[in-house]
Amino acid sequence: MRLEAELSVRRGGRAILDAARIAVAPGECVGLIGPNGAGKTTLMRAALGLIPAEGHSTLAALSRGTRARAAAWLPQERPIAWPLPVREVVALGRLPHGGRDAGETEAALARLNLLPLADRPATALSGGERARVLIARALAQDAPLLLADEPAAGLDPAGQIAAMHLFAELAREGRGVLVSSHDLGLAARRCDRLVLLDGGRTVAEGPPKAVLTPARLARHFALRARLEEGGRLAVEGTEGTGWG
Repeated sequence: MRLEAELSVRRGGRAILDAARIAVAPGECVGLIGPNGAGKTTLMRAALGLIPAEGHSTLAALSRGTRARAAAWLPQERPIAWPLPVREVVALGRLPHGGRDAGETEAALARLNLLPLADRPATALSGGERARVLIARALAQDAPLLLADEPAAGLDPAGQIAAMHLFAELAREGRGVLVSSHDLGLAARRCDRLVLLDGGRTVAEGPPKAVLTPARLARHFALRARLEEGGRLAVEGTEGTGWG
């Protein structure tokens, strides 16, 4: 399934999104980037039909049940409130399909290296381990689209790299993946395309090298930097004067 959306969202008379565009095709990993407050989370939630919006979205147009089978959603805030075993939490990803497929659940546990923790209460795990559990739950959903909002949050540097590597692998296997990230270098290395959002508008989209130009890095991220071969971001300094 292909995700295509162009959406506007207003709150209290203020435009949070202004005809922001996003497209994700099967087999590609798209990175959604932008400064804080750009509207990344709002765009993902609106595309999923989770909040009211003006415009169109191929996902939001689906019925709730069809949408749950079409797209897995990994929100940025993802607490685990109940002391269920890890295996049971991951198995919840199978609910849109009307049952708990043990094969899909076990495969997701194995892929996230969670089999040794499968019988432990999820609430007893570390923050990084919980993050892996919820990625596994989204994986077990086996949806053609995966939308992940800052999935590396709570993971250590090695875990962040592993998570982005996993999303790139899922795209190579045929899924459409949309992932928001503040790590520009990691997004550039692992994503096929980047979509740059600022002020609620899509200001650039395309291959990482075409999007992360020195001019855009300065204008939208206050960075004096350049993207080198291999996706390494060479930072020379900042345009601001610090936190003050």
